[in-house]
Amino acid sequence: MRVLVVGAGAIGGYFGGRMLQAGRDVTFLVRPRRASELASAGLVIKSPNGDVTLNNPPTVQADRLSDKFDVVLLSCKAFDLEDAIKSFAPAVGDKTAIIPLLNGMLHLDALDKTFGARHVLGGLCAIAATLNEKREVVQLQPMQSLGFGERAGGLSDRVRAIAETFSSAINGANASEHVMQDMWEKWVFLASLAASTSLMRTSVGNILAAPGGKDFLLGILDECSAIAADAGHAPGGPFFQRTRGLLTTEGSPMTASMFRDIKAGLPVEADHVIGDLIVRADAAKIPVPKLRTAYTHLKAYEKQRSA
Repeated sequence: MRVLVVGAGAIGGYFGGRMLQAGRDVTFLVRPRRASELASAGLVIKSPNGDVTLNNPPTVQADRLSDKFDVVLLSCKAFDLEDAIKSFAPAVGDKTAIIPLLNGMLHLDALDKTFGARHVLGGLCAIAATLNEKREVVQLQPMQSLGFGERAGGLSDRVRAIAETFSSAINGANASEHVMQDMWEKWVFLASLAASTSLMRTSVGNILAAPGGKDFLLGILDECSAIAADAGHAPGGPFFQRTRGLLTTEGSPMTASMFRDIKAGLPVEADHVIGDLIVRADAAKIPVPKLRTAYTHLKAYEKQRSA
């Protein structure tokens, strides 16, 4: 099975690198600068689950992409989606499956419009990883997961085939029979974490230690959960309990990648992660005052950054 990984940053570099390490047929679609970095230093992964340096990983640039691939693993940020779609479009053939690992749901509409819904699976991942100053992939915590599946539910033959390729190479990679529920539950958690830590500019533990902090965290979780429930995907069961636990762990150093991006002066996915939830809340007449405050903060940051 031929896999095209779009990008070799923290997420694409990690999951694609683990597959390449296990001998899978993986090619990275990268820009010229990243291609040069990988050619000279290799793809370097620093991880609690084991370090590895993959010399001369297979790469291709958009202007030279012509082969069709069985799977496209898409790990870009939402604000790069339009350019990413243009770059990997030549790789999509009649039987290609696209697995997007973006947050939220808006990207599904864009991918469906360009390629048709039959090509687009549901997908999500959970990993704390970044690129360091040496452009090495650094996994910050041992926890990791990668899920994928048919958006209509169930297990198809193509999902089983992808699972055979992914699961034996990536710890925590699994096919899901209910991937849309999984995606919604992740969105609820991520939006709650991103909105709170970005707005307060600090960790979950510090928010909890502040007067009213726990009520704020649980309140924003309730707002996001109400939106998901209106969409038919109410969070519940083990995932929701773990999520609530993560947001109420005293002393937790946890922050969202969105908060870390703000600290670094980088673009953020304000509209994709938070704004779209507010649009859905308005349509359902669900009050979300905490989400609105966080969104205003993020849009003000974007305005300041653009200036």
